[in-house]
Amino acid sequence: MSTSASRNVAVFGERFQASEQFDVVFKEGMALVERTASYLEGPGRAEAKRLSSPANVLYATESMRLTTRLLDLASWLLIRRAIKEGEISEAEAQKKRKTVTLQALSKPAHVQGYAELPDGLRALINESYALHDRIVQLDRALSVKLETVSAEAAITNPVGAQMDRLRVAFSN
Repeated sequence: MSTSASRNVAVFGERFQASEQFDVVFKEGMALVERTASYLEGPGRAEAKRLSSPANVLYATESMRLTTRLLDLASWLLIRRAIKEGEISEAEAQKKRKTVTLQALSKPAHVQGYAELPDGLRALINESYALHDRIVQLDRALSVKLETVSAEAAITNPVGAQMDRLRVAFSN
């Protein structure tokens, strides 16, 4: 790939990480963590006591899954913010990122007894999956580096190809 083509390629990750949109996602994620902790410590605990035994086991299982999912999402957000703030390098972030699990998750709505869970817990679970899906998409987009853009992609860019031809034509 020519150097002019590489300069013309916009890297989503760098722009997103420096954007206000990243700050919005970060705040939403951390607010969800806080709301979940408050719910599980307060109203959720009281609601769980009123559940049948099988539903109580499901409540415990799903609240642990929710907590684990949110810890991974919060870790991802904190790593990305640390890069943005210049606290860690991209290489350090890659090492830390390996400990964060952002895998495809099966949603529990089809699990027997899920409908018996309190509305508050189900709402938090749904929000966590929505955030998880957004972060997985962002993680994929952020992991695309400038070097991974193929030479073919740069060549097939008609504007970039024309600009290269003009530079060559007028450089003599």
